[in-house]
Amino acid sequence: MNGPESFTPDLNYILGEAPQLKGFFVGAGFNSMGIASSGGAGMALAEWIIAGEPTFDLWPVDIRRFANFHGNDAWLRDRVAETLGLHYKMPWPQREHESGRPFRRSPLYDRLKARGAWFGNKMGWDRPNWFALGKTPDMPYGWGRGAWFDAVAAEHKATREAVTVADETSFGKFLVQGRDAAKALQLLCTNDIDVPVGRTVYTGLLNQRGTYESDLTLARLGRDKFMVITGSAQVTRDADWITRNVADDAHVTLTDVTGGWTVLSVMGPNSRRLLQKVSKADFSNEAFPFATIREIGIGYATVLASRRTYMGELGWELYVPVEFAVTVFESLHGAGADCGLRDMGYYAIEGLRIEKAYRAWGRELTPDDTPWQAGLGWAVKLDKPGGFIGRQALIDAKAKPLTRRLVSVVLQERAAAVGRRGAVARRQAGRRPHLGCLRPHRRRRGGPWLRAS
Repeated sequence: MNGPESFTPDLNYILGEAPQLKGFFVGAGFNSMGIASSGGAGMALAEWIIAGEPTFDLWPVDIRRFANFHGNDAWLRDRVAETLGLHYKMPWPQREHESGRPFRRSPLYDRLKARGAWFGNKMGWDRPNWFALGKTPDMPYGWGRGAWFDAVAAEHKATREAVTVADETSFGKFLVQGRDAAKALQLLCTNDIDVPVGRTVYTGLLNQRGTYESDLTLARLGRDKFMVITGSAQVTRDADWITRNVADDAHVTLTDVTGGWTVLSVMGPNSRRLLQKVSKADFSNEAFPFATIREIGIGYATVLASRRTYMGELGWELYVPVEFAVTVFESLHGAGADCGLRDMGYYAIEGLRIEKAYRAWGRELTPDDTPWQAGLGWAVKLDKPGGFIGRQALIDAKAKPLTRRLVSVVLQERAAAVGRRGAVARRQAGRRPHLGCLRPHRRRRGGPWLRAS
């Protein structure tokens, strides 16, 4: 047959149960790789149909990596014209798609661009990866340290020694509400989420095998009202997993409010001093302990401030209604000069969280990994009333010797470039590439929200 081929926006094919329909499975979009992939893809899809969930990590091809807005015809025409050509281009590390952008934008996009941001793309969001101070950002691709290296190092250093602000608006955000909300979430979460109003909890979501479907943070805003904060890429997946695993007769609603809130993370040892300059709230340890979330004023704006950190330093995540985003951003920068404030992008965020060994979904946490292997047993409450999905599998796994676990590696050679060669060599030797981070680090949660160090 000679005819039009099917290409997807990210050059990976599509497998899985459509999030809008139970029992409707898709295997499509094979990007001229259909014959080569058919055996494995057919097996994986058949096992998914029989088991009711993937039997191993299929996230790179999972249909839930896309959202409804990815079906926009104009955007698809531009993006797929580029992805087809990627068959014949060098797959540089950190290469970003160039077409169909900007697609989704934070209210601060223009201000960040004016401040030297070089944007990357995640789940359609154009997000600052790094800031080129005093010059036009340029990103020549290559195998060594890029043009971003010194700028990212400075952002990293500023977070450890002063204070930075990062636009993390792309976080997924749901409101889960109803008289059965707490009960339903308890069944889904490994941690105990039945906490007082004004507290936050980091937790995993597991499947029946006791491995990760996601990790996220819950903020209890009311007796029957929770805000669920998850990673940018997981919004469709998490909404689908939660709704599929809530009883049909439960009085629970889930609403995606991602686009209604800007998120500004203020991180570093000077974060408390900066926030005290723009707000009358008390940010002391006694008045605002870790894992607390409450409403505060910043300038003319009213926001939710959550004391959490994905960077391992003292800090707060500010959940700002979009209409107040510019006000809060300008207030912080207007008061931040003597605190050493600078902007931070996602390259620095990634380096900071790796340094603290904070886990990330899709990297260290996958459907092939248990909390025991990931070192996140502290976020598992086996004895909580009612149990949770995957509890029995974790009990069984705990009774056996641990043969694989996540470790951090400290490199003494500062100029070393760590890439995928080690993983490739392990595969060629018939061994599974192990999970690992580059330096001791902690992760803000096990996902974007651990405990502060």
